[in-house]
Formats: sequence, C-alpha cells, structure tokens
Amino acid sequence: MPDQHQTPPAEGGNGEARMSIVEHLQELRVRLLRAAIALAVGFILAYAVVDQIFSALTWPIREVSHGKVLLIGTGVGEAFFTKIKVALIAGLFIASPAVFYEIWKFIAPGLYTTERKLARPFVIFATLFFCAGGYFCWAVVFRIGYAFFLSEYASIGITPTIRISEYLAFSTKLLLAFGVTFEMPIFALFLTRLGIIDYKMMIHHLRYAILAIFIVAAALTPPDMVSQFLLAIPLLLLYALSIGVAYVFRAREKVEPATAAVDGPSAT
Repeated sequence: MPDQHQTPPAEGGNGEARMSIVEHLQELRVRLLRAAIALAVGFILAYAVVDQIFSALTWPIREVSHGKVLLIGTGVGEAFFTKIKVALIAGLFIASPAVFYEIWKFIAPGLYTTERKLARPFVIFATLFFCAGGYFCWAVVFRIGYAFFLSEYASIGITPTIRISEYLAFSTKLLLAFGVTFEMPIFALFLTRLGIIDYKMMIHHLRYAILAIFIVAAALTPPDMVSQFLLAIPLLLLYALSIGVAYVFRAREKVEPATAAVDGPSAT
C-alpha cells in the first residue's frame, strides 16, 4: 500500500503543483479578501472601545514618568486619526486567528494529508505567540525603553512634550515587531515537522543567525540602539528556543519508525 505520509492527496499536492500563476494569484486574492474582512470586523470591535485601548497604550510612558510627560496633538483631526490607527492595530490582534487561518489555507493545498491536520494547532499557537509578543512589548519593553529615553531628557534638564502621532508610530512598530518575531518557535516547529529544517542546521548557522537577528532588529525598530537591543535579545532567546523545539520534534520523528516496526508484524 502507498504511504500516506509520502503521497500527496489528489485534491492537493500534485494537483496544486499544476495550478497556473493566474490561479495561484486568484487564490491569494480570495485569502487576502477574507483576511481583510476579518481585519475590518476586528477594527469595528476595537473602535467601540478605542478610548480604553488608547489609555492602555499610553499607560507605560505615563507610569514611568509618573504622569509628568505631556502628550500633545498639533493637528485639527489628529485625535480622530489617532483613534483610527489605534483601532486598526488592536483590530489586527483581534483578527489574528482568522488571518493565520487564511495563511494556512493558502499553503495547505501543497501539503500532505497528515500535514493538513496541523491547521488547528498552527492557528492556536501562532495567535498565542503573536499576542504574547505584543503583550511582552507593552508590559516589559515599553517600560524599559521609555524609562531610558526619559532619563536622557532628565539628564539635560528638559521636560519632554511628545506628539501623539510620533508616540503612536514608535509604539506600533515595536508592537508589531515583537508580535511577528515571537512567531519564530512556531515556524521552527512546523518547518521541522515538514522536514525543511532541523536543529543541526540551526546550530550550524548560528553565527549567521545572530547577524541576521541584529539586522532584522535594526530594520523593524526605530533608529536607536536601545530599541534594537530590546528586540535583538528576545530574538536570540527565541532562536535558542526554536533550536530546542526543532530538536524535540526531530527526536520524536526518529522514534516513530521503530514503534511502527514493532507494531507492524502484530497487525499482520
């Protein structure tokens, strides 16, 4: 009998390999449209409580400054557009399960039957890690980063007055950067499960990974060393965790054939 682990299903795998570029683009358009609808629903839900979300977003800088920092607006419609941007960012986190599901559905036709069963764990854990990255940024990184920047103002005897648009742009970049980079162990798990990477490969390329991590940290964060290190250090820890994840799941794959060999004769 053919091995189901090695033979793609008729409706995917080999069939999808013969899809034209136009068909792939049409499938991508459908997935993007559904993700956009989910984002719109998340935006509506977030906008209903946008004042509370904005208060939570500005809490770290008000906490570390003991309420001494003045956030200001300099445009007539800046308050309105600030609410729109805040609701969009919050809506992305709310809609993240649907977005990850659409990502999985787009790549699923090219996977084997057994690999398609990973859809639910992928969506659940990808969402958890994405939200965990955002929460870590808000609860830890913001406090450390803002305390440092405000201490620099204090060292030269200046009381900071910060435009809300600049604060929001800075905070948004960090939130999304941490949300995305916290997905590293998830992608390591599934790439290992698909046989694309393994822990030996990750260890062998450790030097290049460290260089890439600092480049990514510099690209995703505002242009200052503190923000870059605040992202690079968790990234290094996540890379180490990813190596552990790859090792654990590779070790399990090695045990399965032996188990099958023992169980095989009794089944026949």
